Amino acid sequence: MSGTQKNASKRTTISPVTLRLTLAERKRLEELATGMTLSAYIRACVFATEEKRRKSRPKDVVADRKAVAEALALLGQSRIANNLNQLAYHANIGALAIDEAEKAQIAEA
Repeated sequence: MSGTQKNASKRTTISPVTLRLTLAERKRLEELATGMTLSAYIRACVFATEEKRRKSRPKDVVADRKAVAEALALLGQSRIANNLNQLAYHANIGALAIDEAEKAQIAEA
């Protein structure tokens, strides 16, 4: 057995198969495969197996992700994270004195 044959027998995946499509065929294939990768969809069609369809993300997730990134950026620019870390540290060592008014504010938050 040659060196390339030995390595090929250890592979868990086989080399890709190329399929040439027109633009219209590619568009139709992508429409049919909604929620799945093209590879998974073609594999399911060819081998008649039912693959789990990937959940498609709602379009508003992108806007939410942007909002979260902006909020995290602002948080990183402030000292809130550092202050919160200091409060947690003092609470863990038992040096954080909290009266009833502060407990009520924490509960409200």
